[in-house]
Amino acid sequence: MSERVLVGQLKGLPDGPVSVSGWVETVRDQKKVQFVILRDETGAVQLVNPATRPAEDGSEQDAAALALTDLISNLATGTFLTVHGELKHDERVKLGGVEIKIGSLDIAAAALAETPIAADSGLDKRMDWRFLDLRQRRNNLIFRVQTTLEHAFRSYWIERDYIEVHSPKLMASASESNAELFSLEYFGDQTAYLAQSPQFFKQMAQVAGFGKIFEIAPAFRADPSFTSRHATEFTSVDAEISWIDSHEDVASMQEELLQAGFQAVKDKHGAEIEELFGLEVQVPSIPFPRIPLAEAREIVKSRGYEIPRTDGDLDPEGERQISAYVEETYGHQFVFITDYHPEIRAFYHMRDEETGLTKSYDLLFKGVEITTGAQREHRVDVLIEQAKEKGLGAEHLDFYFDFFRYGAPPHGGFGMGLARVLMLLLGQDSIREVTYLFRGPTRLAP
Repeated sequence: MSERVLVGQLKGLPDGPVSVSGWVETVRDQKKVQFVILRDETGAVQLVNPATRPAEDGSEQDAAALALTDLISNLATGTFLTVHGELKHDERVKLGGVEIKIGSLDIAAAALAETPIAADSGLDKRMDWRFLDLRQRRNNLIFRVQTTLEHAFRSYWIERDYIEVHSPKLMASASESNAELFSLEYFGDQTAYLAQSPQFFKQMAQVAGFGKIFEIAPAFRADPSFTSRHATEFTSVDAEISWIDSHEDVASMQEELLQAGFQAVKDKHGAEIEELFGLEVQVPSIPFPRIPLAEAREIVKSRGYEIPRTDGDLDPEGERQISAYVEETYGHQFVFITDYHPEIRAFYHMRDEETGLTKSYDLLFKGVEITTGAQREHRVDVLIEQAKEKGLGAEHLDFYFDFFRYGAPPHGGFGMGLARVLMLLLGQDSIREVTYLFRGPTRLAP
């Protein structure tokens, strides 16, 4: 690999010869001087060339200088090239206080003259040309933030002796229910399913004696939703821990995890997020507020909104209303909604013997659900009965029940949507903006 200087390193270098590679962002071709803005993955730099135009009197001129001027005049936005020239520090240059006087240009790949998207293109159009859309500085930052956030999560877990697992995404039966599953032909006459979540295999790790585990991996939902927060393929952030007393142990771990992640993002990217997204990263204080579901519904009702759902759960507007209340009352962007009725929870959620409600929670962030967490039922006889109540046949779950027939510790965990967290953290309107390549009911490309 050839020696290459990144734009982000230029400010720390002395004046002198330098080579930088990237793509052409803009060209300003003036009569006496040419300016090119070249961008790489770390930033943008101004290139300058004293323009040499053909002499009107027909006198001889420097052929190389004429050729360079002509080459720059015909550069298309998006062309990838390497510039060799002289670096000069100049405080008058608004773009980083440095510029490069062009000596020569080596074009790696020329771009077509007209790009198919513009700054004002709609979201669907930009998704059609996602590789071009991602060249924007703010979009580049999204995935730097994602990298920092995931690294902080992993660091939190690894420092506490968690084990990272990679569960299979091809399954012989449903992971939670028979709904929202993608099926595909498997060898012979077998049918396989894409995993909705790693739920069963997270629990298997507890029975296997792993103690504390985590996974950051794809999950799939055959859900024909067209909302701003749903996708058919998404990245799920999951953790499961043994020897808990209740779902409170899971919630406490998750709020510590999020605090560590947000702090890492603020420390590394806070100033740039404020510049490009116009918002300040708020590191949440611990503990997060907790509100039982029944109380949350009453609060929402007192604010003048009647939840239309008949199953007792919150709807999206109800989530926004209770989050607004928490922001106003506690000054907090997160809230745990707890104590859900078994009818609206998965069969494997443990139930409180006194109240009959599940030992579970949803975590809302800025009015949007990002997590479901719970203590799991680890007693096989109770687990089988709760599955029957949900109308789930043992023939599809017997392999799962086997996990608990040979001893299981009290355990619990959560699943969290990475894109939703990023969307809300960066103040975006849709998870499409923060997903590298979005997949939904009508999108399978690029």
